[in-house]
Amino acid sequence: MCLAIPGKIVEITCKDPLKRSGRVSFGGIVKQINLVFVPEADVERYVLVHAGFAIHTIDEAEALRVFEYLRDLGELAELDPTSP
Repeated sequence: MCLAIPGKIVEITCKDPLKRSGRVSFGGIVKQINLVFVPEADVERYVLVHAGFAIHTIDEAEALRVFEYLRDLGELAELDPTSP
């Protein structure tokens, strides 16, 4: 089974519709992500990311709920550099 992880867009680095990409924060770790599939997403919005591609936009409450589930499962440590 594959899992999409929520992340917050912190910067759009390429606005070309066919190459759209940006920097997305996952609990403090920032990665370059392809944003072609979510043309409506903008800075400060949350997206679900799978295999380097943002595949859907979600609201902040849902993203935080997913982070809480991951924290409860002990899986957030890989995403959060402040975790022990």
